[in-house]
Amino acid sequence: MSGGVDRRGALVGAAGLAGLASLPATAAPAARPRGFDGQRVADQGNGTYRNPIMAGDHPDPSILKDGDDYYMTFSTFDSYPGLVIWHSRDLLNWQPVTAALTQNVGAVWAPDLCRHAGRYFIYFAAKARPNATYVIWADHVAGPWSAPINLGLPDHIDPGHAVGEDGSRWLFLSGGDRVALAADGLSTIGAVQHVYDPWRYSDASAERWPVEGFSPEGPKIVSHGGWFYLITAVGGTAGPPTGHMVIAARSRSIHGPWENCPHNPIVRTRSRDEAWWSRGHATLIPGPGGDWWSVYHGFERDYWTLGRQTLLDPVEWTADGWFRMKGGDLSMPLPSPRGGRPSGPHGLPLSDDFATLALGKRWNFFKPAPDEAGRVRVADRCLHLAARGTAPADSSPLLLIAGDQAYEFACTIEIDPETTAGLLLFYDQALYCGLGFDAKAFVTHQYGMERGRPANPYGRRLRMRLRNDRHIVSLHTSGDDGQTWQRFDRGMEVSGYHHNVRGGFLMLRPGLYAAGKGEARFRDFRFRVLES
Repeated sequence: MSGGVDRRGALVGAAGLAGLASLPATAAPAARPRGFDGQRVADQGNGTYRNPIMAGDHPDPSILKDGDDYYMTFSTFDSYPGLVIWHSRDLLNWQPVTAALTQNVGAVWAPDLCRHAGRYFIYFAAKARPNATYVIWADHVAGPWSAPINLGLPDHIDPGHAVGEDGSRWLFLSGGDRVALAADGLSTIGAVQHVYDPWRYSDASAERWPVEGFSPEGPKIVSHGGWFYLITAVGGTAGPPTGHMVIAARSRSIHGPWENCPHNPIVRTRSRDEAWWSRGHATLIPGPGGDWWSVYHGFERDYWTLGRQTLLDPVEWTADGWFRMKGGDLSMPLPSPRGGRPSGPHGLPLSDDFATLALGKRWNFFKPAPDEAGRVRVADRCLHLAARGTAPADSSPLLLIAGDQAYEFACTIEIDPETTAGLLLFYDQALYCGLGFDAKAFVTHQYGMERGRPANPYGRRLRMRLRNDRHIVSLHTSGDDGQTWQRFDRGMEVSGYHHNVRGGFLMLRPGLYAAGKGEARFRDFRFRVLES
C-alpha cells in the first residue's frame, strides 16, 4: 500500500498526503466554517472537510448514488414525519428533500434506500408490537411515497437490499440471514435463510477493547471488481466507546460462500481518547470523481447526547482485492471528494419564523397519534399547536435536531387559559428537561419529572430562552419580547440524558410542547450556536 501516517496521526494514501501537505502544520485545526444559525458544516471551503458530514442524530446512514446525485436517509426512530431524505452532489453539502414516512408504524431502525428498475425503495425495520420490516416506494425520490407495506420478519432488523448476478432480489438481515424478494420488491418469497457466519473478534481481543456484545447487524452489499462485498457491523452500537466496528466478507456470487476479510475489523474506535466513539454501520459508495468513500455513524467523544452522527471516511481498494479506510480516527481535516459540485448550502436553518409549516424537514412529532398532524398549523407567521396530554411525557412535543455542542433557542409563547406550554430538551417520554408555564405558575421539568411550580408574573404571554452550553442548561424569561431577560432560578446538567443511561438510541433534542386544553401560539423561534 502506498501512503503513510501524517504528523497528526491520520492514515492516508499518497493522494491524501499530497492534499494534506497544504494544511497548516499545527496540531490545532483552524476554526471551522459555519452554516445556518452558526451550525457547523463539514466543507472547509479549502479542499478539505471535517467530520461529521451530518451533525446531530443521523444514525445508520443509507446512501444511494443516482447518476450525479447522492441521496441519504437515516434511522428516525419515534420522530414523525420520518425517513427524511437528503440530497448532495459532493458528499459534503446536503439539503433535505422530503420526509418519506408519515404513518407511525413504530420506532424506525436502520433503513436501506435503493433504486431498482427505475423505482426508489426504502426498506426499514420498525420496533413495535409486533416488530416488523416494511418497505415504501416512489417513482420520484421527492415523492409521493407509498404507504408502508408490512413484510413481516419480526425477528430481524436492518434489512439491506441486494441484486444478484442472476437478477434475483434479496434482503440481507441481521445475524447473517437473508430472504428472497419478489421481482417488484414489495413482498418476500420463502423462508429466511442463514447464509453467513460473521467474523467474530476473539475473547482476547474483547479483553483488550471492551465491546457491548456481538450483535451482527446493518448488512450492506456492494459490488466491485467481480466481487460482492458484505459489510456488517458488530460489537454493539453504543456501550463502551471501543465496541462498535465494521467487518467485511466477499463472494463471487450473491449466493455465497462468503469469505471473511483477513483485515477485520476494518474500522473501530481503539481508545476512548479518540474524537469519535462507537464507529460502525458502514456503506461504501463511489465518489463523484471515481474514488471511493464510506459513510457510517459514531458518537462524538463526551457527547452521547448528540446521538450518532454521520461520518465520511475515504476508502482505498487494495492489491489483494479488499479495501481499507484511510481517514484514521477522523479527528483532523481530510481531502474533500474529487469532482463534486455543491448543490446548495449545507443543512437548513433551525430558526423559524413560521411562514410555512416545515414538518418533516425541520420539525418532527415524538410518537405521534394518527391525528397528530391536525394539531398544528401556521397562520400570520405564528405556529398554532393544540394542547394534548398533561405534560411533555404525553403531549407528543415538536422537536428538531441540533448538532452542535453549545447553542440556545428562544421563542415567544402565548397560551389559552387552560394551556401549559414551554421549551424543552427532550430525549424521550421519561427523560427531558425545560420550562413551561400556565396562566398562574411556571413548571420546571427535570429528569423527566415536574420539579416545582413558582409563580408566573407574566400571565399568558412571554418570551422564553433555553441555553445548552456543553450540557449546562440555563433558562431565561422576558416580558418585553427579549429586550430584557430574567434568569430563571433553576439550572441543570444534562450530560447523562443519553442512550447509555436510558436506552432507545435517541438524542437530546430542542423542542416545543403544549399540554392541557386549548392551544399555544409560538412566534419568532430563534436558534443560535454559541461560540466555541
